[in-house]
Amino acid sequence: MLFSSMTFLYLFLPIVLLFYLITKKELHNPILLIASILFYAWGEPRYLAIMLLTIFINYIGAIAIEKYSYKRKLILFLVIISNLSFLVYFKYFNFLISNINNIFNSDINLIKTVMPIGISFYTFQAISYVMDVYRQEVKAQRDIYKLALYICLFPQLIAGPIIKYHDISEQIDARIVNFENVSYGVKRFIIGLSKKIIIANTMGTIADKIFIQAPDTFSHITAWLGAIAYTLQIFFDFSGYSDMAIGLGFIFGFKFIENFNYPYISKSITEFWRRWHISLSTWFKHYVYIPLGGNRKSKLITIRNLLVVFLLTGIWHGAQWTFVVWGIWNGFFIIIEKITDIKNYESKPHNIYINIIRHFYCILIFVIGWVIFRSDNLKYAWEYILNMFGILNIDENNIVYNISYYIDRLDIVTVVIAIICCMPVFKNMLTVKNKLTATAINIWILFLFIYSTSEIAAGTYNPFIYFRF
Repeated sequence: MLFSSMTFLYLFLPIVLLFYLITKKELHNPILLIASILFYAWGEPRYLAIMLLTIFINYIGAIAIEKYSYKRKLILFLVIISNLSFLVYFKYFNFLISNINNIFNSDINLIKTVMPIGISFYTFQAISYVMDVYRQEVKAQRDIYKLALYICLFPQLIAGPIIKYHDISEQIDARIVNFENVSYGVKRFIIGLSKKIIIANTMGTIADKIFIQAPDTFSHITAWLGAIAYTLQIFFDFSGYSDMAIGLGFIFGFKFIENFNYPYISKSITEFWRRWHISLSTWFKHYVYIPLGGNRKSKLITIRNLLVVFLLTGIWHGAQWTFVVWGIWNGFFIIIEKITDIKNYESKPHNIYINIIRHFYCILIFVIGWVIFRSDNLKYAWEYILNMFGILNIDENNIVYNISYYIDRLDIVTVVIAIICCMPVFKNMLTVKNKLTATAINIWILFLFIYSTSEIAAGTYNPFIYFRF
């Protein structure tokens, strides 16, 4: 079930919210748990058993880690392997077999399976839980229903944010539901919905028109248009979903961590990854980078750790070489910036021209990265990038469409709005104290909701990019 669907907006959410608000606090967790299971089963009934089995394995495993302390490392290893086995089977098995077949010229049969929605996200949350118990940061949860609620809570079940158990354990036991939180949550949800429907879907339509064609069949300007359109699409699609998830969290009394902090204003790739998909970055930092030694040892070990983290970041996004290379691409520049000590450089005052150069450097790197990320294969990505820089040999006779086929005047206005919204211009919009300004903002948000839902009712293009990860 999509957040940006009429079924969710006008049936599922109102019913769940009604039951939640009119019942006693003691019933809030059971209502949310039932709603979360129904939410997942709506779209993936055949894979519900996988998620329930994940909950059971981690419930038993965490208790065993506490009870049998002398075998805690072995138990932790077995639980993590069990979690990852589901992920590897459904997400990576065919990728591994295909590469084995290519390398050894073998003919091992692939399996026919569909990856369960959200498995990358709830698997990482489950691992977070057992790791927190192993580190003695939290106690093992004896109530399996509360653990189940943590792993399958529907606002962030499908595409995050990835919530670490120690950040939310207390909220599962006790949280405040009041008018202020519900009001903020509703407005935050509508902002996210609008980012998805009005901006991301428009940019996605432009990008899809371009990326579906061979790189030698469109001009250099069109190549840049496709790259920029996808750069805007993936940000507003994913941050829009995160806004909706965070908004729903507020409605039900939860406070999830922010997942995006205006990443496109960054002046380095290091800063970009402090602002982009924050929950994934912090997960890898706490459960991979720091356990490997972080930056506490030699610079060579630090470089190795960064390579491992960004290689895994790429692999996490999907079973495709483009994702692997995208991860390495980002890791390469992170390492370069680490070697050149850009962190200390960033702390020094610079003139406006140096800051502009640094900003454009960062934009160039992540736009090229998104081309790699979006492409179906590495050959396509390479030729597309060559086209962007005028290196690809293009026969003018092969160009079927001019630029007006891909973008019209309304789309140009949307691009301009999207670029403005990438900057913290409206950062504190939902927390203004002036009554007149707040009223105007509320009216505007109501208009956005009406417009967005009308677009949902009329349109067909409405996928979430991160649902396939």
